[in-house]
Amino acid sequence: MDPFFQDYYDRLSTLHNDLAATVEGLTAEGLDWRPGPDTNSLVVLLTHTAGSERYWIGEIVGQEPAGRIRAQEFETLGKTAEQLQERLDLALAHSRQTLSALSLDNLVEARLIPEQGRSCTVAWALLHALEHTAQHVGHAQLTRQMWEELR
Repeated sequence: MDPFFQDYYDRLSTLHNDLAATVEGLTAEGLDWRPGPDTNSLVVLLTHTAGSERYWIGEIVGQEPAGRIRAQEFETLGKTAEQLQERLDLALAHSRQTLSALSLDNLVEARLIPEQGRSCTVAWALLHALEHTAQHVGHAQLTRQMWEELR
């Protein structure tokens, strides 16, 4: 793998580890708990993060359809920490496979975002995926902190 893409993968991996730490040792109640109206549980946050990563890196960058139904990610309930970890692991493994096939020349290539009716570069899609994952790591960490405060 090109060093740039290895660095990218390593950073993505670190974010995945941060997500795993947010659900470690939580009960089903804690995993499905939402801090308030119009907020997401840890189950939803991790499910959505895995789905989004698979979409942006696998489908948009790698051009390999995922069959994702985004809305269903926000309805997820009753998953264990182990099931969430498995979902994240699958997304990360697929991201590694996609990143391994890229060269620096691919970064400037255009990719269609069908749902938005516009294009972006591979570089933009990769940066967006990393940014989006990091944002949800923060959401998950705050959700866990609020849950712990209530205990």
